[in-house]
Amino acid sequence: MQKTIALDAMGGDHGPKVVVPAGLQVLRKYSDLNLIFVGRKEIISPLLQQTGADVSHRWQIHHAADEVGMDESPGLALRQKKDSSMRVAINLVKAQEAQACVSAGNTGALVATSRFVLKTLPGIDRPAIIARFPTLSREKEVRILDLGANVDSSAEHLCQFAVMGSVFAQAVDNIPNPRVGLLNIGEESIKGNEQVKQTAELLINNKSLNYIGFIEGNTLFEGKADVVVCDGFIGNISLKVTEGVAHLIAHYARRAFSQNWLTKLAVLPALPVLARLKKQVDPQRRNGAILLGLTGIVVKSHGRAGILGLASAIEEAILEIDKNIPRLIEQGLEKR
Repeated sequence: MQKTIALDAMGGDHGPKVVVPAGLQVLRKYSDLNLIFVGRKEIISPLLQQTGADVSHRWQIHHAADEVGMDESPGLALRQKKDSSMRVAINLVKAQEAQACVSAGNTGALVATSRFVLKTLPGIDRPAIIARFPTLSREKEVRILDLGANVDSSAEHLCQFAVMGSVFAQAVDNIPNPRVGLLNIGEESIKGNEQVKQTAELLINNKSLNYIGFIEGNTLFEGKADVVVCDGFIGNISLKVTEGVAHLIAHYARRAFSQNWLTKLAVLPALPVLARLKKQVDPQRRNGAILLGLTGIVVKSHGRAGILGLASAIEEAILEIDKNIPRLIEQGLEKR
C-alpha cells in the first residue's frame, strides 16, 4: 500500500536544509512512500532538484507562504498563521491527502493546531506526546507520556494517557499486557501530590490496565515498566534532563580520551565499543514523538534534529501508518 506523508519543511532550527535531504533519504529506503514537502516553494525546489531526481516521481511540493517561529505563541500561530507550513501540512492529513504529518516546529503550536484541525478521539480530552527510550534491558524500551503537550493535567487526563499508552505499546511494541507505571517522587503510597495520588487510585481501579505502581526518576530506565505516565510539565523536564546528561557524558568521554597521546591511543581499540554505545543511546536514532489521541497521525521531531534524526521521525510516522494507530486506540478505548 502506498503511503503519503506531509513534511513541514520550514519547521525546526534547520528547516529545508535538513528536512529535504532527510525526506529523500527515507524515500530511497521505502519504495511505497510518497512525500509532500510543505513550505516556500522557492526555497524547497532548488534543494530537491539538486539531489532528488532519482525519486522525483514520489515527491511533490505544496506551497505555503508562511511559517511558525520556534518562539511564537501557540495561540497566535493558530489564529494568524493559517497558511503556515505547519498548518497546511496538518490540513493535508485532515483532507486525507496525506496519512501523517511530521514537523520539527514549535511544539506548542503543533499541539494546538493539530488538536484544532484534527480533533481528539472520542473519550480523549487532550492529546499527549509519547516517545521511546532505551532501558538497562537490551531488548526492552520504555514509552513515556506526556512529554510536553499539556503542562497541567488532571488525574482523569493522566488515566486517559495511561490507557492510550497501554494500547500503543500493545500495537507497536507487541507487548500483550504492558506494565504501566506512574512517575512519582517515591514508590511508597504516601508519596506524591494530590494529582498523583488521585491518578494512582484511578489506575488501580481500572481493571483493563496492568498498573504496577509508582516509578521513581532514578529507575525510569531500568525496564520495570513498559509505559510510564506523567504530566507534560514533569515529562518535558525529564526529557530535557535526559538529553542534557547524554551530552554531558559524551563531552566528558571526548575530553578524557583527548588528554594526552596515551589516552588518544587508547581510544583506537575502544572505537567499536564506543560506536555500539552511541548507536544504542543516540537520541537522533530515537527521534520522533507521537501526538496520541488525535484522529490523525502527527509526529513531532526534535527542533534541533539533524538529517538522521529527522529521517527517524519520518520512519516513526511510517510505522504509525502501518499500524493505523488512531484506529487501534479508538478500538482500545471502546473496549475499556
